[in-house]
Amino acid sequence: MGLPPPAPLLLRLLLLLGFLRPLWGNLVFIPAFIRMTGPVVSASLVGGTEDVTVSLALLQDKEGLLPVPACGLLTNETGDWSLTVTPTVNALDVTVRLKRGQQRCSSNETDSFSESPCMVQTLLVSASRNSSCLAHLLIQVEIYANSSLAHNASENVTVIPNQVYQPLGPCPCNLTAGACDIRCCCDQECSSALTALFREACFTGAFGGDVSPESEHQCSVQRRRGGPGWSPLLCVQSSPANSPFLGYFYHGSVSAARRGSFEVHVRTGPRDFSDFGYRQGDAVMTAARAYLTIPQVSLAGQCMQNAPVAFLQNFDVRCTTNLEVYQEQDGIINAKIKSGAVGGIVTPKVIYEEAADPDKYITRTETLLSNESASRNVIVEEHYIFRWNNNTISEINVKIIRAEINAHQKGIMTQRFTVKFLSYNSGDEKEFSGNPAGRGLCTSATFKPILFGENALSGCLLEVGIHENCTRLRDNAVELLDSLIRATHVATRGNSDYNDPSDGWLEIIRADAPGRGADPPDSVSGICVDIPARLHIRILISDAGAVEGITQQEILGVETRFSTVNWQFQCGLTCEDKADLFPVSASVQFIKIPAQLPRPLTRFQINFTEYDCNRNDVCWPQLLYPLTQYYQGEPYCQCVAKGLLLVSFFMLAVFLSNPWARMCKA
Repeated sequence: MGLPPPAPLLLRLLLLLGFLRPLWGNLVFIPAFIRMTGPVVSASLVGGTEDVTVSLALLQDKEGLLPVPACGLLTNETGDWSLTVTPTVNALDVTVRLKRGQQRCSSNETDSFSESPCMVQTLLVSASRNSSCLAHLLIQVEIYANSSLAHNASENVTVIPNQVYQPLGPCPCNLTAGACDIRCCCDQECSSALTALFREACFTGAFGGDVSPESEHQCSVQRRRGGPGWSPLLCVQSSPANSPFLGYFYHGSVSAARRGSFEVHVRTGPRDFSDFGYRQGDAVMTAARAYLTIPQVSLAGQCMQNAPVAFLQNFDVRCTTNLEVYQEQDGIINAKIKSGAVGGIVTPKVIYEEAADPDKYITRTETLLSNESASRNVIVEEHYIFRWNNNTISEINVKIIRAEINAHQKGIMTQRFTVKFLSYNSGDEKEFSGNPAGRGLCTSATFKPILFGENALSGCLLEVGIHENCTRLRDNAVELLDSLIRATHVATRGNSDYNDPSDGWLEIIRADAPGRGADPPDSVSGICVDIPARLHIRILISDAGAVEGITQQEILGVETRFSTVNWQFQCGLTCEDKADLFPVSASVQFIKIPAQLPRPLTRFQINFTEYDCNRNDVCWPQLLYPLTQYYQGEPYCQCVAKGLLLVSFFMLAVFLSNPWARMCKA
């Protein structure tokens, strides 16, 4: 169907103006002509778009002639059509849309592929300023019944078949649309006469359209190909529609997936199991069924203000905060802590101290000029000591150090928070057995407790003069190292009774201090032999079972032993009478003993190493690996049952084999 006679002339004029007007700086539609076959078209109006009015008009041809474009009637609604103008940078986006409520192109199965359009109209979009036409857009509408206009927008025009029941690409060799592909026998566009020319040379396999071949394990396929005599026992009998190339091997009952909302997996509140006792790592709970929180440092180095306190886990952290946003929190002051027993409550004992030097906690200080001399208190340190007994908390002591600063002071404040868990019958935390922490002088060294399962090595320095007496140096070193282990017994587990020495207590085995060696004569200074320099602490541990799937370990024995060195005063160019530094250290080593001793090697295994699986590539003892003691994947009874089943299959295959059949016939 062609355009009316005036339309080509008007089209040529609009195209000519469309090319020339951008050069003049005037308004122009890009493109100036649109052939519309769908419900929506768009164009751009470029040029000087200030104070420009865009209107839409439906051109009615009379006796094959289109009316002269006019801009007097300005409207955005014209019958079945609507006009939308969207401002952009230096342009206007113009959209012409067919109203959705109009269903003029109703399609059915008989006329859905009609060759004549069901809607033919001519639209004119005009741009004007002060009723003066500046630019025009001509739209020729030709909409067919099989276009997307005839269907609802929510319908799927292209239906993709379910691959479970029908191949997604039934003819992969059909590469050219609307034409016959040579040697592609599944191409529906090839006529029977054309297909006969290359029927003997068609593409084979999945590319040639055989997208659902029969499986070689099918009984019918093996019967046609002449499979072995035992094939009827192992072949598969299945419908061709149930093919692995189409989706599934077996269609059984399938339960729909249960899709819960995201909130189902989110805990609405803290989990509280403290009434049955705490375990190591459990969060300490308050009487209000909330976590006891103390600021802590995360793995990323950030300070978390509301981090839960874990049972039997010590920490010592420092957090920085801006004084302008600092707010004091109640914390543990007004909290009541659940002890771990049913109905048990522990009230913390809080003491306050004033900081001797507040300036060491605050950096980049700045005080605003103000006539007011008001002050406020800030907390710079909080120290918590939890006393525990078995799986309960018996006492909580808190020391809070405050500093008084100006109310208008600015800067960055560093706060320190420490948490220590001590046994209920132990003394002050400084009296704990352990290692000297750091590498400073022994006179100012602090002690660190020995933690179960953690090897440690630390030490300190003794000041020694060039005229030091060797006997006194030896006695000082022994006394210092002996002071690290003041206890005489250790508990095999964490729940031994302190009042009953026979309830799982082990005596620490102490090696005697080394005897006095052959010291040099008094005329020689600065040399001493056999000076104790290191205390070795060896702790033997072993697995003693499991509780709720968690391995429980116990201590089998503890031994302490000294190691000695020969000391000599280190001189420079000249030996001056000044103090030298003699290092002393302590090491802790946990040695795990297996619960069962390994089986000793037999004389055959010792003499004939070729049967050793650890020394050779071929391991004859593991020839029948599933039936040996080395296989731990399944119970031994199941392995034997499966082995007998395999033997029965082998015997059945032998009976059904061709040699056996010929022997029976003979």
